Order: sequence, then C-alpha cells, then structure tokens
Amino acid sequence: MNTIKLKSPDEIEAMYRANQVVAEALMAMADIVKPGLTTAELDEVARKVLEKHGARSAFLNYPHSNGGQAFPATVCTSVNEIIVHGVPSRDTVLKNGDILSMDFGAVVDGWVGDSALTVPVGDVSEDARRLLETGRECLSAAIDQARDGRRLGDLSNAVQRLAESHGFGVVTEFVGHGIGRSMHEPPPIPNVGMPGTGQRIKVGMVLAIEPMINAGTPAVVTEADGWTARTRDRKLSAHFEHSVAVTPEGPRILSARPRWNQRASPRETRS
Repeated sequence: MNTIKLKSPDEIEAMYRANQVVAEALMAMADIVKPGLTTAELDEVARKVLEKHGARSAFLNYPHSNGGQAFPATVCTSVNEIIVHGVPSRDTVLKNGDILSMDFGAVVDGWVGDSALTVPVGDVSEDARRLLETGRECLSAAIDQARDGRRLGDLSNAVQRLAESHGFGVVTEFVGHGIGRSMHEPPPIPNVGMPGTGQRIKVGMVLAIEPMINAGTPAVVTEADGWTARTRDRKLSAHFEHSVAVTPEGPRILSARPRWNQRASPRETRS
C-alpha cells in the first residue's frame, strides 16, 4: 500500500503529456487574472482546456479525507490568506492588490499531472512581491535536491531554510506527494526537515513538490466547507508546485512552462 512506484521512461513521458495540459490551463488562467474577475470564471477556463485535450479533471469530485463533500470544481483558487483548496465562486471577485494561488490537476490516458502557482492581481505590495519571489525560490531549491541518492529531508530542508531565512512561516499541515496513476502516492514530501534524513530519492520517482509559505506563522485553520484552508493570523500565503521526475540526468520538471507569470522558472525542464 505504501510502496513507492518507480516510473519507466515511457511512463514519465506519459506523465509529461498530462502535465503539459496542466501547464496550458494554468497559463491560460494566469493570462486573464485581473481586478474584477471572479474565481468561477477561472474554473470555466480550466474546464475548456480539459475539453480541448479530452482530459479529465483530477480535482473535480475528489473525495474529502474526512468523508465530507467532494471537491466541487476543477481548480483550487486561493486568494490572499487562503493557503490551499479555495473553492471557485461567482461571489469571489479579485481586487487590485490581491494575490491568487491556482492549483490544477489533469488526467490524460490514466496519468495525473499536478502543478500550482501564485500570481499578483494588479499592483501588489512589496511585501506580497517578496513572498511570491521567495515561494518561487523555495520551489526551485527543492527541485534541485530531487536527485538520485539524496534524501527527502534534503529537499524539505531546502524549502524550510530558505523560507525561514526570509522571515516566512512554512506550512506543515499540508505536504507534497508522489504522483502517478493516482493524485496522491507515496512518499509524502514535507516542506520542513533535516538534511540527510528520510526516504532515499531514486531514479523513476515522480514527485509533486509544493512549498506553501506564509507571511506570518505556519498555523492553519480550515473553514466550515471542509476544504478552504486559511492562515490562522489572516496573513498572506503563497503556494507553488511542479511535478518533477527523478532521471539519471537530474530532476526533470514535467509541468514546466515557457513562462511562469512575469518571471520564468530558472530550471525549465532539467537541472
């Protein structure tokens, strides 16, 4: 049940195709983000990309871990202090100065792709920009550790060390995960940890690496809908994620895009 499923080169290529649908949808959504847009409109864009490719949503009707209502949308839209799992709504209207996290998954030929990014809405504060920049750097640093022979603690510590050095809190309640034919496969990937500890990383692993960092404390509270997770102190949160394959040449970012918001990821496909 908890066995890590190593993927063959052909299976990694299949996962790349699923992740490219994810990448296309995220960029289509990011392109239209502006003040006055509702998060429900973003969900409609994501649905159209899925339809275009004959893909299936990995999120829609995803079962709740505690037996609550299944997730009712194709994309998670988390505004400002919402960390993850925000539910799109016609009542949620983006405002100038907001930040918006979008987390999206697609299933293509039975393989799952998963990625997330946080973008500014209009003109945001310098503090918000610094949070977003640090989140991107945390993801990049973690990906660089996804190499054969290293340990998950090396990856986790890369996020923790960088985020905390900038004064940000690292969310511990939610973690990254293995990914393949299921959205969530072993191993869990915390964003805090000690170098040299944890599961040894091997060629063929595919990891959904997803730092979540807060402008304040790491504390989380979940709203009554059972999905929406906010910072307890109501300070901003940022979420970035890529699906990454461990190859003999190093980490390969399956969900890499030609551009990522205003700034490209420094490692587009391999490092």
